[in-house]
Amino acid sequence: MTDSDPQCPSPPDPAARDSAMDQALDWLIRLQCASAEDTRAFEAWLEADPANAQAYVEAEALWHGDTVRQIAGQIAHTQRPSRLARLRPHWKPLAAAAVLLIGVFTVGNLPMRLQADHLTVVGERQRVQLDDGSKVLLNTNSAFSSDINAGQRVARLYQGEAYFEVAGGLNRPLELQAGPLRASVRDSDFAVRYLDGEAQVRVQRGDIDLQGSSDQRIRLSSGDSIRVGPNGFSQRERVDTQKDLAWVEGRLVFENCPLSQVLAELRRYYPGFIINTNDKLEHVAVTGNYRLDQPLEAVRSLAHITSARLQEYPAVVILN
Repeated sequence: MTDSDPQCPSPPDPAARDSAMDQALDWLIRLQCASAEDTRAFEAWLEADPANAQAYVEAEALWHGDTVRQIAGQIAHTQRPSRLARLRPHWKPLAAAAVLLIGVFTVGNLPMRLQADHLTVVGERQRVQLDDGSKVLLNTNSAFSSDINAGQRVARLYQGEAYFEVAGGLNRPLELQAGPLRASVRDSDFAVRYLDGEAQVRVQRGDIDLQGSSDQRIRLSSGDSIRVGPNGFSQRERVDTQKDLAWVEGRLVFENCPLSQVLAELRRYYPGFIINTNDKLEHVAVTGNYRLDQPLEAVRSLAHITSARLQEYPAVVILN
């Protein structure tokens, strides 16, 4: 085969590869605090050129490797950038990534980290026993603290989800705070989810007295569920414990649920990006029972039952 043979693949363009790599590194930085518009733009960028996806895979590996951390350390110690000459082709985005990395480790969510006694990362659950004997199961990506002494019993959920087992017999109730929610609990098992400024309470056993940000008050009993946000309480609903509280047993259960909602829930447990580029799949009804510690296996199963094509990269999964 000669050089002029049209079947002979042309060598990759170094300039184009460098450009894709720079864009990929920029995306890694931008996606740390991504809006819905950012996510859509990222999906479009991935689909625009196969080289973009490959560049992102390489950038992701670089991001989690030693190079960026070394740069972060050197920047933090104000050492001269001349020592980093070997990284000049991608110095600007790498330096920005390194500065962001410093922020992630030392500044990111600093107020929350200073206040929280217990933190879980994405995909992690953690069991906590409070000083009064109450038990708490923290779900993925949650932050929690408590202050239990002779004068008060206070628990605070700063973000995420937690399941509480509060036994009776104590004179003072447990006071729980989660964003706009204030709850007073004496003897109950219940779950609280606090995400995006809205709290949701699901009661499995006993009664709970709630107060919203607008000074509304309501009592929930076993089997009740309600949401509370800046505008007050939603309508009271009934809890399906087999489905709504399945995460306590390490499962995720969906029944005739739109795929868009299923993927949104799986994203809470997957330490990367789950992207659906096929709008026709958004409203496909899904019924399934999955292990929450295996979100990638769940996505693979969803791709199979919906006949979707699945592309897997480090920290990125694409359904199309």
